[in-house]
Amino acid sequence: MSCVMHILQPSLDCLVELMRDPQILEDVKEMLELLKLKAPGRAIEVRVPPYAAVQCGDGPTHTRGTPANVVEMNATTWLALASGEILWADAMHSGAINASGVRADLTPYLPLRIHV
Repeated sequence: MSCVMHILQPSLDCLVELMRDPQILEDVKEMLELLKLKAPGRAIEVRVPPYAAVQCGDGPTHTRGTPANVVEMNATTWLALASGEILWADAMHSGAINASGVRADLTPYLPLRIHV
């Protein structure tokens, strides 16, 4: 580890801890659990750092190493997609989602819950 990273590490740890708002953590995990119910399997890894990550979706099972199908986004984007506030295509177009792999498209499963 470089000297700079060694000095910055405590600050980065504090930043991550502050970012893990308990309500957002609960909401992100709840929506990811709903996604797993709606899209059972382990072909796609969905990451919402620093809150949680799950595997879901039908297809070849991922067991170790970097998964073939990865979707990553921030909590705000994930919660908006899950509730139907934004569409997958719009979030992809804006760059709010980083997705790789042939199955890295959650369109068939979203929204999970309609925002009222």
